[in-house]
Amino acid sequence: MKTSARCTLLSAALFAFCSTGLLVAQTPCPTAPVTDHGTPAAPGKPLASPPADAAVTLEGKTIKVHYNAPSMRCRTIMGDVVPYDKVWRTGANPATSFVTEGDISISGQIIPAGKYTLYTLPAAPGSPWMLIINKQTGQWGTEYHADQDLVRVPMRVGMLASPQEVMSITFEHTLKTSTQLHIKWEKTDVYVPVHAEY
Repeated sequence: MKTSARCTLLSAALFAFCSTGLLVAQTPCPTAPVTDHGTPAAPGKPLASPPADAAVTLEGKTIKVHYNAPSMRCRTIMGDVVPYDKVWRTGANPATSFVTEGDISISGQIIPAGKYTLYTLPAAPGSPWMLIINKQTGQWGTEYHADQDLVRVPMRVGMLASPQEVMSITFEHTLKTSTQLHIKWEKTDVYVPVHAEY
């Protein structure tokens, strides 16, 4: 059999093999949407988004944030998974906790030492996000009561050069008495200045 004839038969066989679905190309994204919303995971089943912590020390006192970090997983995040103009748990699964050992100020608003829950109110490009420090603690992330808000402060908005797969909360540009609290996901970077008041 000539080489060209063998190649033609091989191509036909490969086409038939692919057509049966036996050969499936690897794709980076799932065909069905993946979400981090809903009820707590069943006993013994790991949470979809792993726990994470951010901590900083100002004037010898620690500020700590505990949250669960969701991933993009090929989804559109801002305006979709994270809707605009709707309070967001700022993470996944349980509510995001915010604990400060000393009195601090966030964008000029005083936060006494104590345990709180951190939420955000995302906004479309061109409008400021709001950071919410709420006095209720220990609840599931989708449980929110506005009457428990301690403060709401506007956030500064920046853009990341490339998409960030895993959501993060970090303290950056830290000095002896001040730092910045950053929330980053997809290409959004929102942050507030934090100062020690003790």
